[in-house]
Amino acid sequence: MTNLELYELPGCPYCAKVKSKLADLDLEYVSHEVPRSHAERTEVEEVSGQTGVPVLVDKEHGVDGMPESDDIVAYLEKTYGAEA
Repeated sequence: MTNLELYELPGCPYCAKVKSKLADLDLEYVSHEVPRSHAERTEVEEVSGQTGVPVLVDKEHGVDGMPESDDIVAYLEKTYGAEA
């Protein structure tokens, strides 16, 4: 069972970058597809305080809604990478 959740939008290059890192690290996660319209992204806004994606949730490590793909990739490397 995984504690990782990713809020994403199909076709989003920033989301693809995070999904690629998740795959590289062989991490399972639950995907939440958000609506195209920012106005309809209430679920991701409740989690992270903003409507952009990707957003990562890692309950096991107290991450409630991390935005920004570069930050997420760095976090995944640090937390789940080979040297972790």
